[in-house]
Amino acid sequence: PLFNFFTHIQLTPDLYLIGWVFTLFSKSLPLDVVSRIWDVYFRDGDSFLFAAALGILRMYMPQLLHMEFEVILQFLRKLPEDMNADVLFEHIKAVGLTPRKFQHTMVELVDMNNVERRKKNASLSAAT
Repeated sequence: PLFNFFTHIQLTPDLYLIGWVFTLFSKSLPLDVVSRIWDVYFRDGDSFLFAAALGILRMYMPQLLHMEFEVILQFLRKLPEDMNADVLFEHIKAVGLTPRKFQHTMVELVDMNNVERRKKNASLSAAT
């Protein structure tokens, strides 16, 4: 439901996800939550950052589905200070994104991008 809603209002992940990942959540989450995320990130690697992002979206989905575009952006850029880390980690666990699944997904995305790039190049070549 959240993906469809974000698509409908044209809210793309780059508007919030880049800020989360590039700062390792330090600008958007309370320090105690960030510390726990960093602990697991240093243990599990990049896949955990994306699992955490999905967990955040899952945790706040009921509220996000009733917000407008601008409000969602503000909310996602600075998440609530009273966030419960235990509840967040339950949502992260429920996402079920393992390092193996993450790697598989990344390979699929690269393959899809390569196919799209070849199609585009072929259509450009055919047009000239």
